Amino acid sequence: MTPAAPPQPLRPRALRPGDLVVVASLSGPLHATDEPGLEKAVVVLEGMGFRVRRSPLLEAGRHRWWSAARPAEIAEGLNALLRDPEVRAIIAHDGGQTAFGYLDLIDFEAVTADPKPILGFSDISLLHLVFYARTGLVGFHTDVATPGLGGHWQRAPAARQAELEKLYSALLTGTAPIGALPATPTWECWRAGRTEGRLIGGVINRIVLAQATPYALPLERFDGAVLFWEEAGGLAAHVWTYLQVLRHAGILDRISGMVVGIPDGIHGLDSPHASPTLREIVLDVLGDRDIPVLGNVEFGHAGPNLPMPVGIRVALDAQQRTLSLLEPAVRPLTKTGAGG
Repeated sequence: MTPAAPPQPLRPRALRPGDLVVVASLSGPLHATDEPGLEKAVVVLEGMGFRVRRSPLLEAGRHRWWSAARPAEIAEGLNALLRDPEVRAIIAHDGGQTAFGYLDLIDFEAVTADPKPILGFSDISLLHLVFYARTGLVGFHTDVATPGLGGHWQRAPAARQAELEKLYSALLTGTAPIGALPATPTWECWRAGRTEGRLIGGVINRIVLAQATPYALPLERFDGAVLFWEEAGGLAAHVWTYLQVLRHAGILDRISGMVVGIPDGIHGLDSPHASPTLREIVLDVLGDRDIPVLGNVEFGHAGPNLPMPVGIRVALDAQQRTLSLLEPAVRPLTKTGAGG
């Protein structure tokens, strides 16, 4: 029996100047020391032409254990934003360790009724995977607000920050494909080849753990996909293990290409005596699977993030070190400008 074709991506409508973007606590808390970064992030978003508001849970010092609030409270706040027609995009303040606690409380019908961009990475990459699995929503795997737009971006050269602002703005407002993402000398060809497929990915531990839940992506959704992933902290052996899980699950036999982010703080990769390298780990697990692999691409915890929109078709040429977005992440406005 031929497997059913994967559903078409659910694209939010393009944002317009003056649209409301809400910075939300979707996982970790806002510490008092984060306030300057959050304020800078708001300036960045306003510089793109958007109105910006904080979600009610985004209060310095408010927390419950390692989270901004109890999972049910975070879900309630997220659902309110998903249902509010004035809110046109949501960007996570930060990542954390909470999203797994409220997957069963998310209003997926609200997502389908009024899809809107949800921006972030780290723990937020779990939300992208789950929304894509349940509704087809395109996930905006981008920097979070406070440590990203208000942190890593501020320390980047002015030209790079301007480049990223233009790229993010085009991602949210433009209805033409962005094309080639801006490559840098860090990009490495780990296995040559060229392919096209839908981007699927995030933090590798979230990919693996999500597949163990009822919110997992059906395996056929990985057919021909370009898997992108990164990891922060832990051990090099953990990365090897996660990749082995993907192998056992059959995912590595289905994908057509792989893009690996710059690793951040992984013990065993940052020592002069470290062995193996991340490239060696990846190629060891892939074995004789002849798929292109592009390494050390700027997304994830190590610094300013290039956007990696989940569900969008891309062209990957590892030898030429190019990654191109072949489709827009948003859809055109209707004649009335409504989101329907």
